Amino acid sequence: MAVAKIAITLEQDILGELDRLVRRHVFPNRSRAIQEAVREKVTRLSFNRLANECAKLDPKAEQALAEEGMSKEVASWPEY
Repeated sequence: MAVAKIAITLEQDILGELDRLVRRHVFPNRSRAIQEAVREKVTRLSFNRLANECAKLDPKAEQALAEEGMSKEVASWPEY
């Protein structure tokens, strides 16, 4: 995977925490810690967006779509 070098600015207390994690061998270095933090945040935001979009769905309309073409089978399915 290609990587790019960037410069960032951190508050001193966050940098101190980051360095403590590196000293305790939680992360091999600052770069890896920051990479993992950014990846985790981006993933979390992506899941939040999916959850928000799913919340917009109408359960009754989705159920009707799922049941299309299953007229005989629908009667045997449990209620939601």
